[in-house]
Amino acid sequence: MTTLLVIAKEPRPGRVKTRLTPPFTPEEAAALAEASLADTLDVVARTPARRRVLVLEGAPGPWLPPGFDVVRQCAGGLDERLAAAFAGCDGPALLIGMDTPQVTPELLTVDFADCEAYFGPAEDGGFWALGLAQPDPSLLRGVPMSTPRTGAAQRARLTGLRVRQLPPLRDVDTAHDAALVAEAAPGGRFAAELERLARAGR
Repeated sequence: MTTLLVIAKEPRPGRVKTRLTPPFTPEEAAALAEASLADTLDVVARTPARRRVLVLEGAPGPWLPPGFDVVRQCAGGLDERLAAAFAGCDGPALLIGMDTPQVTPELLTVDFADCEAYFGPAEDGGFWALGLAQPDPSLLRGVPMSTPRTGAAQRARLTGLRVRQLPPLRDVDTAHDAALVAEAAPGGRFAAELERLARAGR
């Protein structure tokens, strides 16, 4: 069975979702980040897994459901932190971030019986999911992160492996993204928080 990894930041004002400000204040952006993280963790909790791990920068809060191991992110760039998350696994693992609250258990229920990797492209050119049957940190180290070519660069690292592609998803980076993601998952905490802010005049 697969280990599910979620890499995330503690949702603190001024530290998360800074591209949402403006139009949102740092406190509102952090509230949206917390809702996105809570939705993501809830989906992971409902997905069959060998182990569930939150790879966290910061401290856990009341948004963390039971059943997760919490591992501190290592120092270094995002490529190093992702590599270290996989290095802590001793079998098949699938890693996602906290920016796709529209994800579902069906998307995260993967089977490595006839492939060696899963790749989930993001609509902004990055990637929202990466799965490895045999976690190899060298497949991530040195990949340029947070660029429009990140996804293509990471996908190229998987050359030679049998790869299954997951559907593309939109990350929540901007207010426009937030509206589209809330529309895609109208029943979640993220959509409810965005609606609350809209009623407050945002």
